[in-house]
Amino acid sequence: MQFLDNLALGFSVAFHPVSLLYCFFGALLGTVVGVLPGIGPLAATAMLLPLTFGLDPVHSLIMLAGIYYGSQYGGSTTAILVNLPGESSSAVTTIDGYEMAKKGRAGPALAAAAIGSFFAGTVATVLVAMVAKPLTSIAMSFGSAEYFSLMLVGLISSIALASGSILRAMAMICLGLLLGLTGTDVYTGAPRFTYGFIEMYDGIDFVAIAVGVYGLGEIVRNLEVGESSRRAIAAAKNLWPSREDLRRMIGPAVRGTAIGSLLGVLPGGGALLSSFVAYNIEKKSSPNSAEFGHGAIEGVTAPEAANNAGAQTSFIPMLVLGLPSNATMALMIGAMIMQGLQPGPSVITSNPDIFWGLIASMWIGNAMLVFLNLPLIGLWVSLLRVPYLVLFPAIIAFSCIGVYSVSNSAFSVYLVAVAGGIGYMLMKLDCEPAPFILGFILGPMLEEHLRRAMLISNGDLSVFVTRPISAVLLAIAVVTLIIVGRPTIARRRKEVFVEEE
Repeated sequence: MQFLDNLALGFSVAFHPVSLLYCFFGALLGTVVGVLPGIGPLAATAMLLPLTFGLDPVHSLIMLAGIYYGSQYGGSTTAILVNLPGESSSAVTTIDGYEMAKKGRAGPALAAAAIGSFFAGTVATVLVAMVAKPLTSIAMSFGSAEYFSLMLVGLISSIALASGSILRAMAMICLGLLLGLTGTDVYTGAPRFTYGFIEMYDGIDFVAIAVGVYGLGEIVRNLEVGESSRRAIAAAKNLWPSREDLRRMIGPAVRGTAIGSLLGVLPGGGALLSSFVAYNIEKKSSPNSAEFGHGAIEGVTAPEAANNAGAQTSFIPMLVLGLPSNATMALMIGAMIMQGLQPGPSVITSNPDIFWGLIASMWIGNAMLVFLNLPLIGLWVSLLRVPYLVLFPAIIAFSCIGVYSVSNSAFSVYLVAVAGGIGYMLMKLDCEPAPFILGFILGPMLEEHLRRAMLISNGDLSVFVTRPISAVLLAIAVVTLIIVGRPTIARRRKEVFVEEE
C-alpha cells in the first residue's frame, strides 16, 4: 500500500503542468541530441547544467533525465536511416538497421527500435520504483567505512567495464581524484592545489570542467573529422512491422531489457556496454544468426532495448546510494549538489516528492518519446542537413554564457577553454573521459568518508575490514581488480566493444 502511495505522490508531481513541460522539453531535446551526431547526452547534459541552476530541483532533474534517456531513442533514427549513430550506444544499431533501410524496410526497423525502447524503458522504470525503497533501507545502515568501500568498488568497476586500456582508465581516475581535491581542506583550512588562484579556493568549478571536457572537447574533435557524408534513406513508409517481425522481436526485446537492466546498475556499465553485449549475445543465440549484419530485425531490437533499459536502471545507484554508475549520472549528482540536495539514501526520506516525481516522469517521458520519434522522422533527418560549421559556434557561445551565469566569473570561462583542451588531448590519446569525471565527482566524497571513518576509529585502519559490509565490499574490489588484470579477460573486454562491419 505504501508503494502505491509513493507512486501516487510521484504522479501528482509529474503530472503538474510545469513538470510535464520540462519532461517534454527534456525528451525533445534528448531526441535532437541523439539525432545530431557528435554531441551526445553527456555533452548536452554538461552544457545544459547551468540552465538548471535557477530551476526547481525536481524540474531540473526531470529535464536532465529526459535528455539522457531521450537521446537513446533519437540516436537510433540516424543510425538506421543514414548509417550514422547520433549517440555512441546506437553505434551497434547501424549494423542491421541500415541494412534494413537499404532493403526498403526502414519503417519496420524504426518501429522495432521504438517499440523495443519503450518496452525496455517501461520495465526498467518499474524495476527502479520497486527496488529503490528496499535498497534505501539497506543504505541507511551504511557508515563512513561502508561508503568509502562502496565508492572504491564503484571506481574499480568503472575501470573493469570501460573500453580501452586498464592503465589509462586508472590514470584517468587518479587525475580526476586529484583535481576533485582542489580547494580548501575542510578539516585544516589549508588551500590545496590552488596555485595562488583565489577562485580555486572553493574547488574547481564542476560545471566548467564538465562543459569543457565533454562539450568543447567533443566539438574540437568533430571539427577535426570534418563533415560526414550524410546520405539519407527515402522517407520511411509502412512503419508498423509485420506479424512475423513482431514474433521475432519479442525474445530480443525481453533479453535486451534484462541485460540492460543488469548492466545499467553496475558502475561503468550503462547504455553503451549494454547495447554491445546484447547484440553479441543475440547474434550467438538467435536461430536467425545468419541474417545478422544483413538486416536482421533482432539486431535492431536487442541493442535498442538494452541501451534504454541500461539508461533507466543507471538511476538506481545514483538515487539510492549517491554513487554514479556512469559519467552522465555523475553530472546528475553534480546537478543535485548545485540544487542543495545531498545525493544518497536521505533523498527518498527528506525529499520524497523529488524522488518519486522523477521516477514517475520516466514513464511519462517514455510515452512522449514514442510520439516524438516515429511521426517526426522527416524532421529529424532534415536536421542533418544543417552544416556543423554553423552549429558549433552557437553551441560554444551558449555553453560559455551558461557557465558564466552560474559563477558570475570570467575565470570559469577560461577554465572551460583549458578543460576543452584537456578533453581533446584525452580523446587523442585514447583515454576515456568517463573515469576522469567519475573520479572528479567521487574524489571529495571518498576523502570525506575516509577521514571521517579514521576519526571515528581513532586512526585504526582495521575499521574497514572489521565491519562486515565494508570488508565484503573491499573483497569485491580486490577480486574485481585481480580478475580484470588477467590477459584473457583484458582481450575479451576489448572484443566486447568491437563488431565486424
